[in-house]
Amino acid sequence: MGHASWMIKVAGKVVYIDPYEGDYDKGDIVLASHSHTDHCKQDKVKSAVGPKTKFIAPADCSKLGLSLTSLKPGEKIKIDGIEIEAVEAYNFKRFRSPGMPFHPKGFGVGYLIHAEGKTVYHTGDTDFIDEMKKIKDVDAMLVVSGGTYTMDNDEASEAVLSINPKTAFPMHIWDTDPKILKRKVEATSKIKVVLIKPGESYML
Repeated sequence: MGHASWMIKVAGKVVYIDPYEGDYDKGDIVLASHSHTDHCKQDKVKSAVGPKTKFIAPADCSKLGLSLTSLKPGEKIKIDGIEIEAVEAYNFKRFRSPGMPFHPKGFGVGYLIHAEGKTVYHTGDTDFIDEMKKIKDVDAMLVVSGGTYTMDNDEASEAVLSINPKTAFPMHIWDTDPKILKRKVEATSKIKVVLIKPGESYML
């Protein structure tokens, strides 16, 4: 849908991730990785969250005035055959000021979405952290690659090659060139890097 925003249709349900860009109808599940506006924009979240929607987000997203469920890394919840698992996402090398990361540990999360025998991994805003190296058996990795606040193309390539998903989708790219990531990954692996534009879809 643009930036780090995605819509996943699975098990007869609609799952939205990081509502910021695009237009939203009411979803069945809405995930926010953290409370920054470009991942949890108030009007977009309120368009996506209806009375029957399960909204899963870190606790500080409660400032939106919506009921939510927060998952800490390692915690899981199952909703109508879709399992959502939170994983670590944070900066250890990118700082807004000395000693203050853009995304401190504990501020946000990434998500593993397990359904219909497949797994989608949304990294959240993160550097290439050690915890990511333990994640395996991913069908689609939605990977931040724009640098400044998150991994850049080089680090994102390392992360993708380490996790070894079947497919990878660069996101949060700002004005960088995702073709760099695509070339690096596909030159040394069988991973398919898909460059998808807002409004386009891909079937796993």
